[in-house]
Amino acid sequence: MLPLRLSGIGFRAGGRTILEGVSFELAAGPRTVILGANGAGKSVLMRVMHGLLAPSEGKISWQGENAGRRQAMVFQRPVMLRRSALANVVFALKAAKVRREERGPRARAALEHVGLASLAEHPARVLSGGEQQRLALARAWALRPEVLFLDEPTANLDPSSTREVEAIIAAIHGAGTKIVMSTHNLGQARRLGDEVLFLHQGRLVERSPVERFFAHPGSPEAAAFIKGELPWV
Repeated sequence: MLPLRLSGIGFRAGGRTILEGVSFELAAGPRTVILGANGAGKSVLMRVMHGLLAPSEGKISWQGENAGRRQAMVFQRPVMLRRSALANVVFALKAAKVRREERGPRARAALEHVGLASLAEHPARVLSGGEQQRLALARAWALRPEVLFLDEPTANLDPSSTREVEAIIAAIHGAGTKIVMSTHNLGQARRLGDEVLFLHQGRLVERSPVERFFAHPGSPEAAAFIKGELPWV
C-alpha cells in the first residue's frame, strides 16, 4: 500500500486556512513523528491522511490495489462501544469484513498483546483511561494495518500508563506496521520517532531524522519550538 504521497495539500474550515501546500511521501519502515506548536495543523493533517477529512486542495495517493484500506487510527480520546473489551475488538474486525471464525482468536490475541487478556469480558467503558487507550491500540493492531496513525495517544495519561502505551507502540512497529504519530511530548518524539515532520502555521517547514532535528534544527521556528518558545499542543 505504501508509499503514501501528499501533493500540495490544503485544508480550510470556517474561513481559516489550517493546512497549506503540504507535500511529502511516507514509505514503510521509519517511524514518523509530527511536531508543531498549537494550531500548526497536526491533528487535521493526521485526519486528512487517514481519510476522515477531504482536503480542500491537493491530492493524496496510496500505492497498490488495496490503496488506503490497510490502515488504522487511534485518537487522543478513543470512543468505546457499550460492550466488553473483547466485543469492541471483535466489532472492529467485523466492520473490516474479517471472517467470522477468525474474529475471536484475533481479538483475544490482540488483547493479550496489550496486556488486557484478563479484562476481556469487562465493559470497555469502565476501564481506566490507560486501559481504554490500550484497548484502542488492540482494536487497531487486530486489523493488522500496514500503517497506524496515532493522534496524541498519551496526552491524557499518567506516566505509568504512558510507558505502557509507548511499549505497545514500539511492539506494533516491531511487528512491521508503519507508525505515524503526532505528539506534544518532545521526549516521546525522541524515544519513538525515527524522523520528524515539523509543521508551522499549516506549512511543512522541516523534515529530518530525529537526532538531527533536535541537535541542529533547520529553521528558526523549529529551534524556537524545541526551546519552548512556541506553545505546545
